[in-house]
Amino acid sequence: MEKEALVKPAMLKPEDIDRIIEMAWEDRTPFEAIEAQFGYAESDVIALMRRELKPGSFRLWRKRVNSGVSQKHAARRNPEIDRFRCSRQRVISNNKISKR
Repeated sequence: MEKEALVKPAMLKPEDIDRIIEMAWEDRTPFEAIEAQFGYAESDVIALMRRELKPGSFRLWRKRVNSGVSQKHAARRNPEIDRFRCSRQRVISNNKISKR
């Protein structure tokens, strides 16, 4: 029996869908992190990406995920990588307004 997602697609807010897509595009974010946060297994993420992306974008994403470069599965990752983002990545806070 197939495992159901904790959050049904109809119940997701547009911001949640955008975040899942963003996490799926990031090489360092494994599918397990998406499942822990949103309850979407790899097959659910693939279905969401197929539905939300243009066909060409979806094919590019699938090609990248299936290549040896991708670290989308925790089991295939280098054990030295213990974070989901680059150590040089800037922390973004939604509470502050940037002033120039």
